[in-house]
Amino acid sequence: MTNEIMIGTWAWGTGMNGSSMVFGKKQDPNVLRQAFSEAVKRGFLKWDTAAVYGMGTCEILLGKLTANRDDIFISTKFFPGKKYKTGALQKSFEESMTRLGRDHADIYWIHVPRNLTENLREAIPLMKEGKIRSIGISNVSLEHVKEAESILAKEGLTLGAVQNHFSLLRNDQQRIIDHCNQKGIKYYAYMVLEQGALSGNYDSKNHFPAFSMRNRAFPKSKFRKIEGLLSEMKSLAEHYHIDASQIPILWVLGKGAIPIVGITKPSHAEKLAEAVKVSLTVDEITLLEKEAAKTGIRQQGGWEPQ
Repeated sequence: MTNEIMIGTWAWGTGMNGSSMVFGKKQDPNVLRQAFSEAVKRGFLKWDTAAVYGMGTCEILLGKLTANRDDIFISTKFFPGKKYKTGALQKSFEESMTRLGRDHADIYWIHVPRNLTENLREAIPLMKEGKIRSIGISNVSLEHVKEAESILAKEGLTLGAVQNHFSLLRNDQQRIIDHCNQKGIKYYAYMVLEQGALSGNYDSKNHFPAFSMRNRAFPKSKFRKIEGLLSEMKSLAEHYHIDASQIPILWVLGKGAIPIVGITKPSHAEKLAEAVKVSLTVDEITLLEKEAAKTGIRQQGGWEPQ
């Protein structure tokens, strides 16, 4: 499963929708380069980004790191406007490829399901030309998935992937995961660590930076509610001799989904490589879910349509 896990780069960008704004801290490009090298060395070759992550700055950095490498799998995304605009997807695709220094995307995502039919139809020629190797849809319902399958099937094409928010604090995706696995569609789970809330590095006394989007989404009051879950994570981590931050990732794998894991330091890659040697038991998965249910939290990003 090591080679299936996707490495996320949302925290890499600068400026609007970048690291400081969303996560409350600026990243050192040199450390990010080291993190990239460590992750690749350990077999993590799939990398996920988006046009809106730092408004293109993330794609530029990832493009520099992956220059002249044909072993790196890249997925990036188009964020549609509220109203459909002819040519917007193709324009965004071309701009992303320029920033990434590539002529194709291994997965190209429609970031949110606005005007899904029109945007999928606009992607079809790019798929047939081989510029989009696999099409994905993100932040979607099961109905959206079936709609996309139907549209693409009429052109002899298939839906390649779904990427949704899925974590111990957003555990409502099993029907979609099961459908995807039955249909051969890759299901990728993002925000599996809830932007660090489930990393074990924060709590009600040591919480997120005040001036950050993630602090607004997960304030101190929520950390008090997840103390029992964090404690259970810590106990499991000690049992398996891994870092507590890896337990939610292993839970996602146990649910039949592929996690997208954000990495900003070499140590993050090291911890992930150690963790994927472990599999949680059914009883351990159930125990984590019971603790998560006690929190009463259903975490949702402001960009999510549901």
